[in-house]
Amino acid sequence: MKILYYDCFAGISGDMNLGALLDLGVDEDHLRKELAKLPIEGYELRILKDMRKGISGTKIEVQTEHLPEHHSDHKGIRHDVADHLKHKHEREHHHNRTFSEIKQMINTSRLTKDIKNLSISIFEKVATAEAKIHNKPVDEVHFHEVGAIDSIIDIVGAAICIRALAPDKIMASTVELGSGTIRCMHGIYPVPAPATAEILKEIPVRKGTVPFEATTPTGAAILANCVDRFTDNLSMKILKTGYGIGHKDSDIPNVLRVFWCETADGSNQEVIISDIIECNIDDMNPEYYDFIIDALFEAGAKDVYITPIIMKKSRPAVTLSVLAEADSWQRVKEVLFTETSTLGIRKYSVEKTMLKRKMEFLDTTYGRVRIKTAYFNRKKIKSKPEYEDCMKIARENKIPLNQVYKEIERLLSQDEAE
Repeated sequence: MKILYYDCFAGISGDMNLGALLDLGVDEDHLRKELAKLPIEGYELRILKDMRKGISGTKIEVQTEHLPEHHSDHKGIRHDVADHLKHKHEREHHHNRTFSEIKQMINTSRLTKDIKNLSISIFEKVATAEAKIHNKPVDEVHFHEVGAIDSIIDIVGAAICIRALAPDKIMASTVELGSGTIRCMHGIYPVPAPATAEILKEIPVRKGTVPFEATTPTGAAILANCVDRFTDNLSMKILKTGYGIGHKDSDIPNVLRVFWCETADGSNQEVIISDIIECNIDDMNPEYYDFIIDALFEAGAKDVYITPIIMKKSRPAVTLSVLAEADSWQRVKEVLFTETSTLGIRKYSVEKTMLKRKMEFLDTTYGRVRIKTAYFNRKKIKSKPEYEDCMKIARENKIPLNQVYKEIERLLSQDEAE
């Protein structure tokens, strides 16, 4: 199984992501050829080699106006023109677009369906966050920071590069947010930006390692949309490393590191060593379990299940079992001790083998639905729609849930026949 792993020790932005994926090996000519299919003009994509604290990598610049030449200091480190960054917000203001306009731009392009879908999904992450912040419909959200040409290139470029690499799975580390304050359309805010905080809900983050905004809304949306699993436990064979160079610097290099990996046995399946944390409960109101299960997932649990058991003196009870990895043990234990009536828990290691899975999108007469497809020995063996998407469609269209599933099954069967 081939895995793309994001090591976000210094955060992630759209341009750092694009630089890292090119540095990893995506062909520059392929990227330029695909981007040329977008109906936008008036920009120049510059792909440069640069360094941060002695680390060499690839830096991306999207120029929409004439800028003076760059210069280097005695260490050979490039310095960007200050005015370019200083006035970036002002230039973007003139390129505001609604989410609806961006979708139309991408859909009318000559890009492949897969790239269109992934690009729109990343944009949708930002649009949904902004819609909640501003309390307005998603399609009417105006993209200020993310509507500019350079951010469109970053997001569509990310989709192009990820599809070119075609990893079996995408994983990422805990995400560094940075520290300090930023100036955005909402005023001066502490890091992270409001949209970034909204996008990264339920994703492991940390704050304060670097003294500036380390993760942008674009970078956050790429991770939230594309990453299958967040973990700091890297148990894989690294085949290649790529570095995307950012526009800032500190004692910790402003770079995004990505790894191209494979599972140790090179198979098409993933084997994970996790732990089961469990306890037996016979004296608690069963109405509490729904709340507790949600709290355990928020704490980082990968799976939670309840098994009926019979304890001593023939007392009916349940075993509450939680599948969790090392980075969430303490949070899971805290939930079990504070939210349940148990006085003790036990933990043991288990080996979990998972099929290769791929999240795809299916357009139905009611709207778009995410489809999870599983593969065995590189053959598609099963597909399943995401329940939350089906439930949302059923409620919005006031139709039975099984009607939505039947429509999806019909479309999936039609695709297989073709």
